[in-house]
Amino acid sequence: MAWFKKKEQPAIAKKVKVPEGLWVKCNSCKEIIYRKEVEKNLKVCPKCNYHFRISAKERISLLVDENSFVEIGVNLVSKDPLNFKDQVSYRDRLGEYQKKTSNKDAAMAGSALIGNHKTMLVVLDFEFMGGSMGSVVGEKFVMAAEKAAEEELPLISVASSGGARMHEGIISLMQMAKTSASIARFKEKRMPFISILADPTFGGVSASFAMLGDIMIAEPKSLIGFAGPRVIEQTIKQQLPENFQTAEFLLQHGMIDMIVPRKELKQTIIKLLSLTAGDNISG
Repeated sequence: MAWFKKKEQPAIAKKVKVPEGLWVKCNSCKEIIYRKEVEKNLKVCPKCNYHFRISAKERISLLVDENSFVEIGVNLVSKDPLNFKDQVSYRDRLGEYQKKTSNKDAAMAGSALIGNHKTMLVVLDFEFMGGSMGSVVGEKFVMAAEKAAEEELPLISVASSGGARMHEGIISLMQMAKTSASIARFKEKRMPFISILADPTFGGVSASFAMLGDIMIAEPKSLIGFAGPRVIEQTIKQQLPENFQTAEFLLQHGMIDMIVPRKELKQTIIKLLSLTAGDNISG
């Protein structure tokens, strides 16, 4: 009979545990994408072509011939000339980032083969204190530039930085003059300096070696400038143009030579080296 019918119990939804880190949200189109799909695509969004930031080690692996990178200045470590402290001491902050990135500082430099062309390479790592330039970054760049001049090799830099490192005060600012002077000496050898600008390139790095390349290349949609747009608007009391400080804006206004997607970057550099570095080929 109907009144003896048991009440149906509501279905209990089973909770499915989704492992963390499987998905990544694109900073541009806001799509949620399977992380492995992004990594397979060289950390470029397959939906909108947004170029995610990559580490110095990933960048070197992407650009150079396999097992050809020989690092210099491996044991250089920043000092703490000001005994600087904000929320934590500068020494502790350095230790934290050294542990996080497995690097001593924000730059990796060394010799490498790119398409069998001998080169000197300097790559900044935004993961290490925003790729900021202190004494070690400046010294590594100068070491690479001097070695490139001595051996008459092309020099390639990849910048991704917020600028000078405030923790080292005037010492970090002096790296701007130091790196610029080393490029002037290098250019006396009439070998090419190719500067690659990745997102973001700002401050003392953009004001020094990053903007002194014979050939200026940027990745798509990279933000490039000196001061941030908010600071500029407050200073000049005017609204800035749309897409201001993007790679596309800089190309349109003659500040860079080309925009090259990450997938095409190595082959583009090989072509440029073939045109500018002559017969500088490893035997």
